[in-house]
Amino acid sequence: MASELGSAREFISPSDLTFSWDGCHRCLWIYYNHSLRVPSFMPLVADLSAMQEKYFAGKTSADLAPVIPAGKVESLGGWVKSQNIEVNGAKTKFAIRGKYDLLMKFDDGTYGIVDCKFQAKDSDKTELYGPQLEAYAFALENPESGAPKTVSLMGLLVWSLIEPAGDVNKGFGLKLKHTWRPINRNPQALQQRLTDFIGVVSAKMPASKDTCDQCRYLGQRKDFIGAE
Repeated sequence: MASELGSAREFISPSDLTFSWDGCHRCLWIYYNHSLRVPSFMPLVADLSAMQEKYFAGKTSADLAPVIPAGKVESLGGWVKSQNIEVNGAKTKFAIRGKYDLLMKFDDGTYGIVDCKFQAKDSDKTELYGPQLEAYAFALENPESGAPKTVSLMGLLVWSLIEPAGDVNKGFGLKLKHTWRPINRNPQALQQRLTDFIGVVSAKMPASKDTCDQCRYLGQRKDFIGAE
């Protein structure tokens, strides 16, 4: 049965270091060993994200937040790929590969990783997204090819809803709150997360998380079909 599924993954997506890691490790293991994942459907998310990123294309630091060092947005939606990751001094088959939102270049020659977020309410999610942005920084500073880029800044650029604006004749829009939330660099925490992550996906399939709705549904579905 396993041979009929997809091949094992060798690239770690930065986003999997947050949501997938905090979720069910059995689902994570199945995805990284057999490329099998439950399809997700998030209407408007991609469109809103693309709109937000496009708005900041070519903007200066002052356009994003006054506290950001002098520079400008150099690129958006770019892919990064790292060298193979080392765990306990040994090189693994895994590398970081992902697509950042905004890459800034500062006047001092260093770079900044900015992740755009569209939230219903303005809340501090820097701790959640820290490993994801640190993974982008790792790939930029340890690229598979090309010159490394020193990352001196990371953070979230958050748009959150306030209220609708406009009228029936001119059309409606959304009034948004603009918040800059910096994230401190923490390469050591990323290394620990990668060590734990690779340890899970490289070992035997773990038990399901008790609160995993996907595993619960699949188990109940299997029992139901078997009872027919």
